Amino acid sequence: MFTMIHENHNVLDLERSIAFYREALGLHEARRSEKPDFTIVFLADDTNGFELELTWLKDRKEPYNLGDEEFHLAFRTDDMEAAHALHEKMGCICYENPAMGIYFIKDPDGYWLEIVPNRK
Repeated sequence: MFTMIHENHNVLDLERSIAFYREALGLHEARRSEKPDFTIVFLADDTNGFELELTWLKDRKEPYNLGDEEFHLAFRTDDMEAAHALHEKMGCICYENPAMGIYFIKDPDGYWLEIVPNRK
């Protein structure tokens, strides 16, 4: 038996990424590990224990190669209309699929995040 606990995203600007995830998805810093060459920050939403691990390699200057952007992390929302309005205002919506009732936003490093309505 296994339990998923976190997913890692490497980022170029840690504070910009933390601010993005706070504003776009309501995530907050759960804990942090500072090392001479890197910093790791875990973000959480207080609902299920799953965390997003942001890793900042302090000497990295070039963007990460995210391939064809075929992978993503999904977030469920109870208010799709308000979520869409916020992300539209932030200018981070990168793809919409109205037929499926979902859309994707892109974080400052280019990671795609799926927004899914709560289908009770």
